[in-house]
Amino acid sequence: MSYSSYIQETIQYIENHLSADLTLESIAHFAGFSKYHYHRVFQKEVGVSISEYIRYRRIANSANLLLYTDEKIIDIALFYRFESQESYSRAFKKYYNLPPGQYRRFMGKLIIQKEEVKVKNDQLLKGWQMSGSHPFNYQMGIDREVFHKGKASGFLKSVTVEEQGEFATMMQQFKADKYLGKRLKLSGFIKTEAVEGFCGFWMRVDDHLHDVLQFDNMSDRPIKGDNGWNHYSIVLDVPENSAVIAFGILLSGRGKVWADEITFEEVDRNTPTTNIDYSSDLLDEPINLSFDE
Repeated sequence: MSYSSYIQETIQYIENHLSADLTLESIAHFAGFSKYHYHRVFQKEVGVSISEYIRYRRIANSANLLLYTDEKIIDIALFYRFESQESYSRAFKKYYNLPPGQYRRFMGKLIIQKEEVKVKNDQLLKGWQMSGSHPFNYQMGIDREVFHKGKASGFLKSVTVEEQGEFATMMQQFKADKYLGKRLKLSGFIKTEAVEGFCGFWMRVDDHLHDVLQFDNMSDRPIKGDNGWNHYSIVLDVPENSAVIAFGILLSGRGKVWADEITFEEVDRNTPTTNIDYSSDLLDEPINLSFDE
């Protein structure tokens, strides 16, 4: 059984209620499962417990308020359901290695400095490259104001897109050697704004001749329009004759997409693959050769 849709509905519910009283019981009830079962499911799919997810999302949102608003620290702490400024400071320091006040002063100065010294070529992003049908009509970069966890996210946005069929991707590729014969799961968090075509993660497994062995670009479960942060995944087998694994974030048409916390992990055979099998679209034999139908 795939729990992806349940996880995504749950995360959307959590994101919409971060300042409310969220408990394991209330979230499991929303998802329609027992709390013990859903606790295990959520941790397996997302990699952290529900309570840990809620905690770090509240901390991440509070870090944004510290840098881009003048809200008092105590007000931010209480808004995100911390019992006191002291308990909030302890939790915040665990993730950012600085108490909230020092973080606001120190990171605020760094942001000002980075705004004053802009990178000349904002297409550069360590480890990533642009590709697609019209990559020159898109822009990729780092966003230090919008992020899911930590201090920044990566983004891909349209700039001069003219036609809906245009697309671009920010991507990486690596050797498949360590994963031969295994089932590999790519997962992460995506946020979108005004996506007119579609967007999503993609992953491809090629052999030494550059033939595609496994592929998924989420075209059968596309992300469109405006969406808050949510969790998405791709699962592919890596056959023994694989050579290269490529992956990235795809944006078709106009819009903007952010990605954060991308991870790879080996999963067992009980986890279904998301490989798009185009061979199922092939006919057994040619038809309508006289164009009578």
